[in-house]
Amino acid sequence: MLAEAEKYKEEDEAEAARIQAKNGLESYAYSLKNTIQDEKVSEKIEAGEKEKLQAKIDETVSWIDDNQTATKDEYESQQKELEGVANPIMVKIYGQGAEGGMPGGAGGAGAAPGGGQGGDDGPTVEEVD
Repeated sequence: MLAEAEKYKEEDEAEAARIQAKNGLESYAYSLKNTIQDEKVSEKIEAGEKEKLQAKIDETVSWIDDNQTATKDEYESQQKELEGVANPIMVKIYGQGAEGGMPGGAGGAGAAPGGGQGGDDGPTVEEVD
């Protein structure tokens, strides 16, 4: 009985990892889709790049719909393919100006708060008696 429980535990963990990979890919694809539909972002993307990214997003979403029982590795492979198309475009967009910031709260490279030079130089406080 204990061995059977261990067997099912391993199967459950594998299934949970597969579902997590699927959800991660699906979430990433829809997040990208929403990002490129945002007017502020959309105007920064060249038409050809936007079409290329949109086509890859649509292809990925279609693949997810057609492969509901894919393995964890297959989902991760699809995510890497999508990232391979999306990341260079997103770097261009958010590299042009950090003033926009990435929707959803994720900033571009170097957009971390308090990341300025001389970050230790805060206000000077003098004690008054």
